[in-house]
Amino acid sequence: MSFFSFELDPALAADPVFDLHKRGKMEISATVPLASRDHLSLAYTPGVARVCEAIAADESLYSDYTWTANTVAVVTDGSAVLGLGNIGPKAAMPVMEGKAILFKQFGGVDSIPICLDTQDVEGIIAAVKAIAPSFGGINLEDISAPRCFEIERRLDAELDIPVFHDDQHGTAVVTLAALRNAAKLLGRRLGDLRVVISGAGAAGVAITGMLIAAGVQGANVIVCDSRGIIHAERGDLTPTKVSLAAATNLSGRTGGIAEALIGADVLIGVSGGLIEESAVAGMAPGGIIFAMANPTPEVAPAIAHKYAAIVATGRSDFPNQINNVLAFPGIFRGALDVRASTITERMKVAAAEAIAEVVSDDLSADAIVPSPLDPRVAPAVAAAVAAAAEADGVARRPAAAPAAPAALPR
Repeated sequence: MSFFSFELDPALAADPVFDLHKRGKMEISATVPLASRDHLSLAYTPGVARVCEAIAADESLYSDYTWTANTVAVVTDGSAVLGLGNIGPKAAMPVMEGKAILFKQFGGVDSIPICLDTQDVEGIIAAVKAIAPSFGGINLEDISAPRCFEIERRLDAELDIPVFHDDQHGTAVVTLAALRNAAKLLGRRLGDLRVVISGAGAAGVAITGMLIAAGVQGANVIVCDSRGIIHAERGDLTPTKVSLAAATNLSGRTGGIAEALIGADVLIGVSGGLIEESAVAGMAPGGIIFAMANPTPEVAPAIAHKYAAIVATGRSDFPNQINNVLAFPGIFRGALDVRASTITERMKVAAAEAIAEVVSDDLSADAIVPSPLDPRVAPAVAAAVAAAAEADGVARRPAAAPAAPAALPR
């Protein structure tokens, strides 16, 4: 049944999914008491005026005396939601609420879902810049490519708080963690792997860049889009794909996914397009398949296991779930803890290494990444990200050293 074919009816009252989502999945609660006149005078007027005056005189106090130091905006335009596509801002809200509660549960990060009623690049950039003073970071979510690239690049350049498009970088971080451990288990070096990436959207582009940054040879990477292998001689490439062509497939291979997979050690699927078994059969034996489309993997696990030693998907009902929740709560936790001004490549690679290390003692073909529910993950990622931010000079306070309360004017 299509996601869009059902009609709301009384039967949904007994549906546990709709029961769970009724009136949303989150709320705002106070962190201070409000049970007396004294409480009101401190939390609101007249006491709050003293804090406002102090921040007006010294904006560096802003993060210490507002919620912004621990709060992220989860921003979407509803143009690329899950596998549902362009369903708009209202239909996207349940996903953004879900993202927000994952931030809180796994990273202790407060977040607010923001669904914008515009899909214009300039409109989105202007809206996010206008609300940015209310937040310590911006998590862009479910914005379609190629617009997402410019939106993130511009906002990262124009804001002094971290901006992170999770569909790109969260996916890339967890993919790198999984590939590191898969290669380790098979006794392979990243630099020797021949990698095919099926999908040249937000996730595919980010994965390509992160794998190359981590040591995979660009010459050994082939990226495919819906029209086949991306190579420099194609005349239909977007600027982003022109850059991909320059950095990958240096042998100039052409054709479709079947030609790309001949002799490949690794297949990473982030396209949602099904890949025929005959194409997968062309891979080198004993390789790695990450079929990450959700809910339907590009290659069914039963087929993937016929040709690969290690198989992962994006689903929770198969081993090795490559899930962004392993990355984004800890990444923002670490970035907020040191008040990072941006999220660097070193911070992302550090996050991937931290995720991989969590399962280092229990590494197996069915456990190349931790469970999304593993409580060790977010603290490990946060610590690694904070250290990398300090090393890159983008941290504005030391890790694990809260600022002392400043004296407020009377």
